[in-house]
Amino acid sequence: MRPEIFDYWGYVDYYTYILLKENASIHSMQSQVPAFLERHKTGEAGYTFAFEKMSDAYLHSVATRQPGPTGSVLNVYLFACIAVFIMLIACINFMNLSTARSLERAKEVGVRKVLGVKPSRLMWQFLVESILLSLAAAIIAMLLAQPGISLISKLSGKEISTVNFFNPLLFGGMALFAVIVGLLAGIYPAWVLSGFRPIAVLKGKFNPADQGGIAFRKVLVVFQFTLSIALIAGTIIVYTQLKYLNHHDLGFQKDQMLILNFEGDAAVQKNIEAIKKAIASQPGVNAVAASRAVPGEFLPNAGTFIQTPEGKLDHRDPLIYEIDFDFIPVFNIPLVAGRVYSRSHPSDSAEAMVINEAAAKLFGYTNPADAVGKKFEQWGRKGTVIGVVKDFNFRSLHLPVEPLTLRYGYPDMLNRISVSIKGDNIPATLGHIKKVWDQLVPQRPMLYHFLDESFSEQYEADQHFGYLFTFFACLAICIACLGLLGLSTFMAQQRVKEIGIRKVLGSSVSGIVILLSKDFIKLVLIAIVIAVPICCWAMNQWLQDFAYRITIGPLVFIKAGILALGVALTTITWQAVKAAIVNPVHSLRNE
Repeated sequence: MRPEIFDYWGYVDYYTYILLKENASIHSMQSQVPAFLERHKTGEAGYTFAFEKMSDAYLHSVATRQPGPTGSVLNVYLFACIAVFIMLIACINFMNLSTARSLERAKEVGVRKVLGVKPSRLMWQFLVESILLSLAAAIIAMLLAQPGISLISKLSGKEISTVNFFNPLLFGGMALFAVIVGLLAGIYPAWVLSGFRPIAVLKGKFNPADQGGIAFRKVLVVFQFTLSIALIAGTIIVYTQLKYLNHHDLGFQKDQMLILNFEGDAAVQKNIEAIKKAIASQPGVNAVAASRAVPGEFLPNAGTFIQTPEGKLDHRDPLIYEIDFDFIPVFNIPLVAGRVYSRSHPSDSAEAMVINEAAAKLFGYTNPADAVGKKFEQWGRKGTVIGVVKDFNFRSLHLPVEPLTLRYGYPDMLNRISVSIKGDNIPATLGHIKKVWDQLVPQRPMLYHFLDESFSEQYEADQHFGYLFTFFACLAICIACLGLLGLSTFMAQQRVKEIGIRKVLGSSVSGIVILLSKDFIKLVLIAIVIAVPICCWAMNQWLQDFAYRITIGPLVFIKAGILALGVALTTITWQAVKAAIVNPVHSLRNE
């Protein structure tokens, strides 16, 4: 259709792929770019270019656009860190639960030491137990991996290939990882258990608080809940931001907007006005417009000269929409100065242009009305700016509103028909439109989508990020509660005689529950204080990716703190009640 563009070095609407010769140096090629541009005079168009490997295109590309969806390497790093945190929480839980059971094994250790078993041998025994437990968990994990991969694929929206754990390298790696986790989780309990003094243990004078390092375990619980609370608050922030994106006023009508895609079909372009008129006459249709693209799609830059306040023609590269007379009113884009295209002004199709507020500012007009009437030159067309529309979010809310020129597009440049329909009986309206389309455009099927749905697809990756974040937050808080259960079990065992004496002296079950719970509440409150600045920093980094974003307020952390406290209290209360209802006769019989 336009063969001349293939001879123009500055036309960059196409993706270009280069297959290098064997052992060629990409750095050597890059160093030749300036001279190459000079030889072909592309520098005068303001362009330069760089190379990037195909393997970097999905996660590491710095190009402004790719032909397909791209991923986020930052998200990969983030979820990898969360996975490490969850593994650390699980290791901490094992430490707490193992030391909480130290009373059960104290006499075993005492007897073994009296019989001559060395502390180092005992320590290795407990380490081997931990490693065997970790290896057993690794086997179960491999069995659960396949359904787990399906779940993560669904949550992330990514096709994740299945894993062959019978691969010797992968199997060996899993086994090595399990051994490392077993050592990491078991070394502290092994050191504690092997260090019991046999005389004190066998005399019944053993105090696990002396050997177990209760203060250290409290620090571990604070660490666990700091991570969990940060994840809870992060989840609330993610969903609040996503809700904001879905309900933000974009500045144009996107609901009940049906988009018909005919991708430059010459027969449709030739009869575009007749087709629009026939569709507009159908029941349930409000209005019809045509354009080269619609909001949410790619827009090219257009080298444009507009007269500045100083009176000279200044060159800039705003984006360009090519539209028909009906586009602005159909999309209900507010006008702030001048007028829009009108059939009552035939010269508008060749000598007029409408711009947005951002484009007016780009050329130096702080007051949009001052840009009206100024001369312009754009892609071989000269004329006058006739109007300025209010800035509207024609792109993702990740990006600020960019300077935009809305130029009249001749039929041979149009690709989309936008139909504003009523919402009371959409299936019937679609049926009427399809009947007209089949009659007037028999050579191609009616390809369509709804604008609000396609616009929402821009945030599909963010939605999946939210699902994954929530999944990991729930997993982390559940595992952290297991750690809290371990510590509450340990402390209840440590204070069993104290509880018995208090019950004999008349303490109620509720009083004992409060007594055992208050220390844990302090730990969770400390975790909240630590988690707030960490979460604020991390989530502000994530929100920087959005030009339109929420403000993180204290309510987020109040909600996260209340939820964490509620979960912690549920966990602690169960163990506290269990300890409080024990018959004091059993706990004091050795006194």
